[in-house]
Amino acid sequence: MEILYLMIICSVSLAVIFLIIFIIGAKKGQFEDDESPAVRILFDDELKTEEKKNTPENKKE
Repeated sequence: MEILYLMIICSVSLAVIFLIIFIIGAKKGQFEDDESPAVRILFDDELKTEEKKNTPENKKE
């Protein structure tokens, strides 16, 4: 029965720690921009081709 008390205390304290970390992240704006990462992946190939065009090796031509 004692181990049950220990497990409850550990799980509640772990949940409180995760809640505190979530609140700190939310206050710092970690979850503000949730649209651009989904859109950025669509244009990733275009950004890579533009970077290849702007390399010093390709500017010699």
